[in-house]
Amino acid sequence: MAAAKALQEIRDEVDRVNITGLLLASRDGLLLCSDTQEIEDDSVAAMAAASVGLATRFVGQAGLGETRGAMFQGSLGHVCVFPVQGSILLVVFARPDTTMGLFNVVARHALTLLQEALTSAD
Repeated sequence: MAAAKALQEIRDEVDRVNITGLLLASRDGLLLCSDTQEIEDDSVAAMAAASVGLATRFVGQAGLGETRGAMFQGSLGHVCVFPVQGSILLVVFARPDTTMGLFNVVARHALTLLQEALTSAD
């Protein structure tokens, strides 16, 4: 399944009220595809790679095991970066009125759907 098609199918299935965008990036910061609005996708892809690198070092230094994601909360919304498989990162954006608990649930749902799409494409 093509990455852009996978993102569109995920957007159709996840909570569209709370999830405002999805982006796939490589671990070296290159944009693979996106379904976002009003975001500089190339810059976000580069920052996603940097944030996962920092999260991996932070989690490792804290002795917390394998990095499963990096979540950030801002005054205008939330963003989470998930390592998916191999060199792929999933970036999920949410509205500011979405609680962190709900964001965690719907972002992980998007991650699961992407992992399933990538597995079925193999």
